[in-house]
Amino acid sequence: MRVRISPLRGPLRPLGALRVPGDKSISHRALLFASLADGESRIAGLAPGGDVRSTAFCLAQLGVPLLRGDGTPWRSSVAGREFVAPVRPAGAAPLPERDADMDQDDAIVIGHGLAGLKEPISALDCGNSGTTMRLFAGVLAGAGVEATLVGDASLSRRPMERVAGPLRKLSAAIETGPDGRPPIRVRRRAAGLQAGTIVSEISSAQIKSAVLLAGLFTDGETSFTEPLRSRDHTERLLRQMGAELSVRGTTVSVRGPARLKPFALDVPGDLSSAAFLLALALVAPEGSSIELEHVGVNPTRAGFLDALASFGARVFLELEGGAAGEPVAKLKASAQRLEGARLDGDLVLRGIDEVPILAVLGALATGTTVIRGASELRVKESDRLAQMASGLRAMGATVEDFPDGLSVSGGKLRGGAVIDSAHDHRIALAFSIAALAADGPTEITSAEWADVSFPGFFQLLQRLGADVEILN
Repeated sequence: MRVRISPLRGPLRPLGALRVPGDKSISHRALLFASLADGESRIAGLAPGGDVRSTAFCLAQLGVPLLRGDGTPWRSSVAGREFVAPVRPAGAAPLPERDADMDQDDAIVIGHGLAGLKEPISALDCGNSGTTMRLFAGVLAGAGVEATLVGDASLSRRPMERVAGPLRKLSAAIETGPDGRPPIRVRRRAAGLQAGTIVSEISSAQIKSAVLLAGLFTDGETSFTEPLRSRDHTERLLRQMGAELSVRGTTVSVRGPARLKPFALDVPGDLSSAAFLLALALVAPEGSSIELEHVGVNPTRAGFLDALASFGARVFLELEGGAAGEPVAKLKASAQRLEGARLDGDLVLRGIDEVPILAVLGALATGTTVIRGASELRVKESDRLAQMASGLRAMGATVEDFPDGLSVSGGKLRGGAVIDSAHDHRIALAFSIAALAADGPTEITSAEWADVSFPGFFQLLQRLGADVEILN
């Protein structure tokens, strides 16, 4: 899909409080962890899009009963293939009705404990989702379920030894493909996994989660230590489910074998999706504002909000309570002047997914913005640092790129550029905001990839008063 986006010529149209799609990281974990619990878990507001459906697809292949909130079988498709999850015995109450206009999913998951997964009859297709592949690697290794994890062309280029290596240290029989890329093959070991101590050279919530999930199945304590503390959605939800888990600095430990309790969760809105709308409000014409409700503001991944403060931006935040240990809040931002900032270290780790939109804000701020400590972005769905550098240069910005970041000289962006999203949702979304603040129209190719994390994004921009033309 190709879209042409013209600059905003007036304030954003007020729409009242909006709710962004559910948090992808939490949605993956909620579905997967619920499958390991003893009993029925009910989850509202799951993130839409293909990534979370890939997790659901894999669970269905492993024999996990998965239904929609009304109790009907979950029917979905991944990469053009439809699946119907196994049906559980009738009798459970449905979830409350939700706003029909919300493009989000509810689910009932029937877990049968740590021994409830069945061996699949074919490879588990993770689609484009690295989270699905890495977290399932840990679960399959721990459960002793033999399976092969595969992905699409993009996922098949991403490094998987970083998760396979630590699991081998727990005695997992696990193999990766050429150059440590997918597929991942997990073999059954009669002796089972052994508890152990893993010290990682990189901070990664996905690797940490895979190790902790494997540790649930072991006899003893398994620990994971990382240089800086990565996002802790796994720790929060496992603790809510009754896992024996402790955190000491950057070390997390879990004691197995675990017995996990089912749960009910209304998934918080994804701060990574909210970031694009908050950024839009900041760079829109005077008089613009956007208000978002039920947004997750977990401190270990709220680096974007701290980065906005570094730019001199003021964002209103009102805590609304919590959801399964996750803090949620109402956020409001309005048009204002931004100053260049230096973003690095722990702040970048806690806002790693938001670096593309932060680079856009840097190009529109006064002065120079430097972002360091983001080398992880070289091996995402695309090389996000390279894509942001080339795209911003095409729009007239002066950009220097480093192995782990960018330096962006701010001021303004010109129009007339054609931006390739590189099949990466964050690139498509970031340059959509850049286009709205540029001097002239901008075209984005492969724009449909925005639907991976924010289905309906371009339609929402139109409702906000933006001139967005879908060309094909």
